[in-house]
Formats: sequence, structure tokens, C-alpha cells
Amino acid sequence: MDKKEKFISGHNGFGMFTLLLFVAIAGILIPALMEANIPESSGLQWLMLILTAVSLIMMVGFSIIKPNEALVITFFGKYQGTCTNNGFYWFNPFTVRARISVRARNENSDPIKVNDKMGNPILIGAVLVWKVEDTFKASFDVDNYVNFVNVQSEAAIRNLAGSYPYDNLEDEHAEITLRGGGEEVNDMLEDALTERLAIAGIKVIEARISYLAYAPEIAGAMLRRQQATAIVAARYKIVEGAVSMVELALKQLSEKNVLDLDDDKKAAMASNLMVVLTSDRETTPVVNAGTLYN
Repeated sequence: MDKKEKFISGHNGFGMFTLLLFVAIAGILIPALMEANIPESSGLQWLMLILTAVSLIMMVGFSIIKPNEALVITFFGKYQGTCTNNGFYWFNPFTVRARISVRARNENSDPIKVNDKMGNPILIGAVLVWKVEDTFKASFDVDNYVNFVNVQSEAAIRNLAGSYPYDNLEDEHAEITLRGGGEEVNDMLEDALTERLAIAGIKVIEARISYLAYAPEIAGAMLRRQQATAIVAARYKIVEGAVSMVELALKQLSEKNVLDLDDDKKAAMASNLMVVLTSDRETTPVVNAGTLYN
């Protein structure tokens, strides 16, 4: 058998229908008319009855092909070809015609629980847009191409999730993460699915991560960890800014001769300013009504 898709076209269905209908009607009317005039013509009657039976059998060969639909045709197990022409056609009635849709299909997988690269359980789901590109492979190289797409999609998602960390909290040097990878992660998923589904003649139009979250059993702990990390990062920026402000304040006081401060006074002022600038609560100043040295 030729292991390659080839395209064929059927015979005009309207012309064949007219011809077979004419033969069937003739096979019914002519023997009746001849029986009335020539009763002994039994051989001709049998011939016409056989033609009528044959025409009825030939009626089985009609098929209607809708837009974005294909007929994969086999004759006693041998692949004859694929017909993708839209319309009303007639084929050999003894052929088997399998109907395959070549429309684009949208597959939105339910989130599945997997472990990321760091071993954390996460929930991940994807949306896949695909279509049948090679009807021969879809029909004969896999058992059920729809089920094949579902199984391979889940396998590709699991493999992708296990290859990268969810984020860079545990792996600070990770260049690509599932949460921050964006289009790069989607492209890798699309490439993996294209490679896996090529055997079934499936074309991957688009593949994207549609759902990503920590599994419920660790979601609370990871949320607190993310909050703590955010707080530490914010504190770092606050301290960095406060140090710059204290440095600027002491420098300008010294340059403009506003105050003549020794090292102890500078240390005390710097300490007070740092408390005010880095405190997470509103500070209440204490006004010194005396001199600076009291």
C-alpha cells in the first residue's frame, strides 16, 4: 500500500444519479410492456430485472462532501485516495469511505497536577488549536487520532512542567520559568506538540498555557513565601533610599554650615532619620524645646 496521501475525485453525482434512475425505471417498465405484447420473452425480462438490481446496488456509491471535510477511500483494504472536493459525487459502491473533518479544532485541557523542576506540585492546563493535515496518517498510522491528540497533549504538558521551575523563588538562577516564561514557554510547548503529533498527520496551529497555579496543598505556604520575598525586596529598596537621604541630609547640613556636628551627633541624627524613614508605622516625633545638647 502506498504510504502517502493522494487526492482523487469522484464521478459527477447528478449525472450518475440520472443514469441509474433511468436504468431502474426502464428495468421496471420495459418488461411489463413486453409481457403484454410478447409473453414468451422471459429471457429479456430477467435481463432487465438484473439491470434494475445492479442500478439499485450502484446507488450505494453516492456521497456528499461538505466544506472542510474529506473522504478517505479504501477498496478491499487498499488505499485508493482522499477526496476533498465539495459536492455530490459517486464512487465505487464496494469501497469503504471514512469521513474525516479537516476543520480547526479547539482543545482546552483540564488542569492536571504535576511536579515542576524543583518538585513542587502545581496545576497546569493548556489550550490547543489543531487540525488534520494528512488524512492518510490520521486514518492508518494511529488507532484513533482524536485520542492520540489528547494523550500526547497531556504528555507534552507534563514534560514541559517537569523541565522548568514554577518561578525563581527556589532557583534564583533559572533563566526560564513557567510563570515568567511567557511566549517562550508557549513556543516550546507548541514545538513539542508539533513533533509528537506529526506521526498522526496533525498540524498544531497554536498551543498556549491557559492555567497555572500551585497545588492547593502548598498554595498557602507559597503565597506566604511570595509575600515575605516581596516584603524583603521592598525593605531593601526602602533602606537603600533612606541611606541615600541621610547621607544627603548630613552632607548639605555640613556644606551649608547649618549645624556643626561632631561624630556622636551625626550618629544620633543618622539613627533618628533611619528610624523615621524605614519604620512601617507612622512615627511620632519628640520636640526638643531646649538646646541641642540637652
